[in-house]
Amino acid sequence: MTSAAMTYQVQAYNLSHASENRIHDDATAQRFGFTGGLVPGVEVFAYACHPAVEHWGRGFLERGTIACAFHKPVYDGRIATVTATPEGDGLSLRVESEGALCATGRARLAENAAPDANAWPEATPPAERPAAGDQTLAPGRALGTRALPLTEETLATYLRDARETDPLYAAEGVAHPGLILRMANRLLTENLVLGPWIHVGSEVRFLGLARRGESLSARARIRSNIERKGHRIVSLDALVLADGRPMAHVTHDAIWRPRQVTEAGG
Repeated sequence: MTSAAMTYQVQAYNLSHASENRIHDDATAQRFGFTGGLVPGVEVFAYACHPAVEHWGRGFLERGTIACAFHKPVYDGRIATVTATPEGDGLSLRVESEGALCATGRARLAENAAPDANAWPEATPPAERPAAGDQTLAPGRALGTRALPLTEETLATYLRDARETDPLYAAEGVAHPGLILRMANRLLTENLVLGPWIHVGSEVRFLGLARRGESLSARARIRSNIERKGHRIVSLDALVLADGRPMAHVTHDAIWRPRQVTEAGG
């Protein structure tokens, strides 16, 4: 393992341009004061994971911990530069694009004991999703997702879209950290009808590898739903499972109602 700072550059790709979350659409994002559609935070997180895997190898995917906070957007087609600097027992992470500090974080190896999955009650997404609101995002509410089969096509498509160059994932048939964190987004999108919303940070403790042929699912409890600087922010305490086996414990924070929506009377 090297003691020098590592850099990784990637041409960002907005793979959610056509998603239900219109913050990834150019026109909507511009109404919110952004230059264009935002590259999803889970993909910025995926970029930040690259030097951690380069540094620790598959051990990071099995028992690494990484926390990322997102500060400024990364835009489609622009170069994102990840700098990983050794600091104590881990790596200090910075993601920059076009001179802006877009994300910061920290990664390390840890002895992550798997929690009891029964502490997260199983929940099924509703046939008709209710609108996001203070009642439907009340602290303590249980959320669940549908299963996502990890087919060869699903794994390969994500590696392509995340512009991942590390050969480990394809060689071993394991899920990328960004694909795992996407399950936390699905806890929101499969249970609620949301307007434009923004992922602002996550902490992920990996508990093992999710492999080709398994299926991912997620369970969560809503930790909090607060107002900060005019934004309504929800925080999830989530568990991602592979064939029912806990393989990532996630704290996931998102602005579900930006202040611009409130100011516009929406």
